[in-house]
Amino acid sequence: MTVQQDLQKAIAAAQSALGTYATFAQSTQDQTAKQMFQELSQDAQRHIEVLNGRLQYLNQNNSMNQQTTT
Repeated sequence: MTVQQDLQKAIAAAQSALGTYATFAQSTQDQTAKQMFQELSQDAQRHIEVLNGRLQYLNQNNSMNQQTTT
């Protein structure tokens, strides 16, 4: 498994967690819990952005992905 594949799996897991947190935030009446789940959602979104940035960097700078011109 490549680093890119590992990152894609991590992104998918973080997106799943994001959806779960959002669902929890919407389904609870407890305002403290709602705020906690909203904050967790924001954290998960930041994680996704960081992971996507790293994946994009690797895809652009991986010598195996780059075509040579001759």
